[in-house]
Amino acid sequence: MGSDQRLKENLRSRHVTEGPQSAPHRSFLYSMGLTEDQIHQPLIGVATCWSEVAPCNINLDKQAQDVKAGVSAAGGTPREFNTISVTDVIAMGHAGMRASLPSREVIADSVELVMRGHSYDGLVALGACDKTIPGMMMAMLRLNIPSLFIYGGSTLPGVFQNRDVTSQDMFESVGMHSVGDMSDQELDQIERVACPGAGACGAQATANTMAAVSEAIGLALPYSAGTPAVYESRQESNRRAGETVLDLLDASIRPRDIVTREALENAAAVVAATGGSTNAALHLPALAHECGIDFDLFDVVEVFRRTPYLTDLKPGGRYVATDLFAAGGFPLVLKTLLDHGFIHGDALTVTGRTIAENLADVKWNSQQDVVYPADAPITASGGVAGLRGNLAPDGAIVKVAGMKIRTFTGPARVFDSEELCHEAVLTRNYEPGDVLVIRYEGPKGGPGMREMLATTAALAGQGMGTKVAIITDGRFSGATRGFCIGHVGPEAAEGGPIALLEDGDVVSVDVDAGTLSVELTEEELSRRRSLWKPRENDYASGALWKYADQVGPAMRGAVTHPGAAKEKLPYWEV
Repeated sequence: MGSDQRLKENLRSRHVTEGPQSAPHRSFLYSMGLTEDQIHQPLIGVATCWSEVAPCNINLDKQAQDVKAGVSAAGGTPREFNTISVTDVIAMGHAGMRASLPSREVIADSVELVMRGHSYDGLVALGACDKTIPGMMMAMLRLNIPSLFIYGGSTLPGVFQNRDVTSQDMFESVGMHSVGDMSDQELDQIERVACPGAGACGAQATANTMAAVSEAIGLALPYSAGTPAVYESRQESNRRAGETVLDLLDASIRPRDIVTREALENAAAVVAATGGSTNAALHLPALAHECGIDFDLFDVVEVFRRTPYLTDLKPGGRYVATDLFAAGGFPLVLKTLLDHGFIHGDALTVTGRTIAENLADVKWNSQQDVVYPADAPITASGGVAGLRGNLAPDGAIVKVAGMKIRTFTGPARVFDSEELCHEAVLTRNYEPGDVLVIRYEGPKGGPGMREMLATTAALAGQGMGTKVAIITDGRFSGATRGFCIGHVGPEAAEGGPIALLEDGDVVSVDVDAGTLSVELTEEELSRRRSLWKPRENDYASGALWKYADQVGPAMRGAVTHPGAAKEKLPYWEV
């Protein structure tokens, strides 16, 4: 379609490109080298999270050039801008992790503001780490203009002592080193090779989990989420994405046309099938919230319960993201789920076709053992499970991919911060059978709902990952393995039952029954609740203070505008 015809359809960019009143705006566009024709074409935002803070996003600036070429070839004018990222690996294990989850909100807000402020007509969003992916998709849904998402890709695995390693192995190496199972020299050697270049962590941790979501939910092109960051084939895929956003503009297909309840269930199914990160139980409700759809933790875990676990991926399995890509990528997973009735085939996608139509030509690859068929899965229920009980009335979540133990009962060891628990782990100040409770780490209490990978990986490295349990109102990394229960709600800062625990209280977890409980009477819990006093965090100003003041509960995605309408929100005004 030509730009003249598109203008007749009331492009948003007309506010800054058309008529005598827009002469000042056009002068700025001319100053950046645009031609008259380019100014009057649709203006397409190309948003990236490029920065030098982590390898995850380090090549997104280069990938954006391919997207821009596609936009231009299809008759649009690309306008590139970027936003922040906070990398969980570098933020992990110290106060910096409090900035991670709040960064998701900043990413969504900042992209929204640039798009609104400059009246762009469409958006291609590129992200490649844990919070950039959901943050970008939240912005797309909030704006509800023609948009699609591109995952920047996984890194290649490192090689250490003739085996593939990822960032997960680095954290577990710290635990091995703490008990003398790894020398200083070996630790130095593995840290130099674990992450060989650009791209996100290679296990089915949060980045690759949310990448799978981007395809399953319909906001990304098929196969785009599995291609490693450094593969040249990304160039053509990214260029095609740039062209596709103009097709979406012409067809007036918007993100909220795509992200329905059925699409959200498809997304939850691929998380379960791939043994993905528990963080998806935060991000999927947050995406639903942007659409005005009520889809909370319990809706997510219900899909997890009925979906089989199919992929043998780290951290609980044998393989990494590049192995899945070679086997057939996320479309192979989605096709077997579709063939056996575990996803909705009629859900619309950014191709303009349904997910069933996108997968029509995908053939089963019998020469691989990364993905199992859905009628002969690794386990009949998903790799992530939900829990509820008198210790978690608002729910909790546990990653069970690769775990053989399904129940755990033991005495509580209570810590009021991650640092206190981490110190106890590194000094072996705990006993097998203990339930380590880390509280006041929730969205408000942290603030920021920190991940606990440094602690869980240290336990795994000590060979204790299945001999103790950890329970927290904080989060766990997608690379976590072991008996680790997170997102316990209500959180301690809100006076939830986890705030009332004392050392020695007997805590029980039953994954198959879906329960998390403490052996205390309701009368005893009430007595303790009457004595409980709220705690103040250390932040009296700044972004974390504002986040703690505004954030809602984890079960609804820990969003910072929890009072928004539950019904479908209106389109962004033309």
